[in-house]
Amino acid sequence: MVVENINPSVYQRLEERKISETDYDNNYEDTIDEREVFDMIRNLQDPEHPLTLEELNVLDIDSVKIDNKASTCKVEFTPTIPHCSMATLIGLSIKVKLLRSLPSNFKTEVAIKAGAHASETAINKQLADKERVAAALENMNLLQVVNRCLEDEYNR
Repeated sequence: MVVENINPSVYQRLEERKISETDYDNNYEDTIDEREVFDMIRNLQDPEHPLTLEELNVLDIDSVKIDNKASTCKVEFTPTIPHCSMATLIGLSIKVKLLRSLPSNFKTEVAIKAGAHASETAINKQLADKERVAAALENMNLLQVVNRCLEDEYNR
């Protein structure tokens, strides 16, 4: 594998979210917020570097939008370089993590931020197509790569 961005910039991580008493209270009706979703995806591993998507500034808390009433979650990400060949894989990894982590009634949308990639329209179309995503995940080699991206840094 040829690494396209040999020396990426590394950014400071956001402080960990403080746990409150309501987090342990099963009788408390809690809505999902942007910070909760960000915490789900912040530690996804970059396929090329031993760094998280947060550390590479591919994801930040402002890239997550939640609408609990409509049960929708939208995440926009910014590849480290405008012609990143791993952008589809990164988007697929984010999508899979959300599908595995959010309640099943949530509709997820993962897309590249406008103007952040040379092929953003084509990649966004692929990520929005349920059948293409399902077909990609049937490929065992690709699924292994996605699962490696989903491993947190403590399990690598």
